Amino acid sequence: MSCAAQNITKDKEAILAVMKAQETAWSNNDLEGFMAGYWKNDSLKFFGSSGLTKGWEQTLANYKKGYPTKEHAGTLTFTIRDISPISENSYWVMGAYYLKRSVGDANGVFMIIFKKIDGEWKIVADMSC
Repeated sequence: MSCAAQNITKDKEAILAVMKAQETAWSNNDLEGFMAGYWKNDSLKFFGSSGLTKGWEQTLANYKKGYPTKEHAGTLTFTIRDISPISENSYWVMGAYYLKRSVGDANGVFMIIFKKIDGEWKIVADMSC
């Protein structure tokens, strides 16, 4: 395996580890822990059914409003369909999410962009519906 291929494999494993930590945090109703996977910056972009949200704080506020209790948050599972490099230190991830909830399940798809910032993989853009 070439050095480039080894780096891509390591990058993908690190990105998947971030997403696994997000699944765990969300399922424990720890929205701040879930948001640890996102870039804590005003330039973070989230695009969903209610339009474009800019910034980490506003994204967290939207999650807290939309998922106010453990029953609303439920248990999160991701299914990853593709992780591909965009450029050096950035990848897109495409997949689906599944929320198993007592108030009714919710499922959808996403495309997120990870960027390596200060040595850590962070989501800089998220489109989910």
